[in-house]
Amino acid sequence: MEALFKSIQKCDNIKDLERLRVEVFGKKGYFAAEFAKLKELEGDKKIAEAAKLNAEKEKFTELLNFQKTSLEKQENENILKKDAVDVSLYGNSMSAGALHPVMATMDKIIEYFVSLNFSVEDGPLVEDDFHNFEALNLPKFHPARDMQDTFYFKDNMLLRTHTSPVQVRTMLTKNPPIRMICPGAVFRPDFDLTHTPMFHQIEGLVVDKKGVVSFANLKSILEEFLRYMFGDVKVRFRPSFFPFTEPSAEVDISCIFCHGKGCRVCKNTGWLEVLGCGTVDQNVFNAVGYKNSSGYAFGLGIERFAMLLHRIPDLRSLFEGDLRLLEQFK
Repeated sequence: MEALFKSIQKCDNIKDLERLRVEVFGKKGYFAAEFAKLKELEGDKKIAEAAKLNAEKEKFTELLNFQKTSLEKQENENILKKDAVDVSLYGNSMSAGALHPVMATMDKIIEYFVSLNFSVEDGPLVEDDFHNFEALNLPKFHPARDMQDTFYFKDNMLLRTHTSPVQVRTMLTKNPPIRMICPGAVFRPDFDLTHTPMFHQIEGLVVDKKGVVSFANLKSILEEFLRYMFGDVKVRFRPSFFPFTEPSAEVDISCIFCHGKGCRVCKNTGWLEVLGCGTVDQNVFNAVGYKNSSGYAFGLGIERFAMLLHRIPDLRSLFEGDLRLLEQFK
């Protein structure tokens, strides 16, 4: 029996220890054989021998469990040592992500208008002709529809060409006063240095009782907004035409590259066009059932703002996924 006890100590791994356990406790093991001999004994001698074997079995089990615990602990320590990381060594450089410049620009614009108590509204990308055109004073065969080439589907459905349909849907479901912006993707079949088939817009709408909202309010809020985005720039309003606003205006800022002196980017004019705006046309109010209302609207291309803010020369580079460009915005 002493030899068995010593054999436990000689086992230096779990596999050998398990083999020893089977040899001792198995059906053909040491204790099975010793207990089988008890049938040859009688009386007190049998009782004494059985007690001795049980004591040996208990001691062997105790030593076996102790050795198993020790070996498992040692194996765990070896694994930890093998997989240990030396934190004093320099590791491989890790690449951190960042918001895409278009999304970061959109978030910055949204934050500004939300701080002025504008709500953020959303609408479907696939629109019908009424919401995308007719309700916005663009009836069928209106020449202004050519300003926005359109992806058409069957059944008079289309990919929205601007986010203005969200304004229509909002007015159809809510009563004035309304202060809202509607950011999102829009689609037009165009692709060059300054146009892509899919791009992003944010449009704003403010509606209240007749006489409460004026062009002066629009001018004030846009001037402050453009200085928030581009710093200390000059702002000018030029008369323009949009079917859904009257009067309408294009808004320019003094060139942020040459500070109004004239350069290649501003075509030596000293000004950069950034957005369009105007007071809401009465025909739009008629289409949504508003009476005795006044309001203004404005809209801008987010990619245009992102290109100006980050000095990106080609609009298409924002959608190509080139890491050399995107890694600059970490």
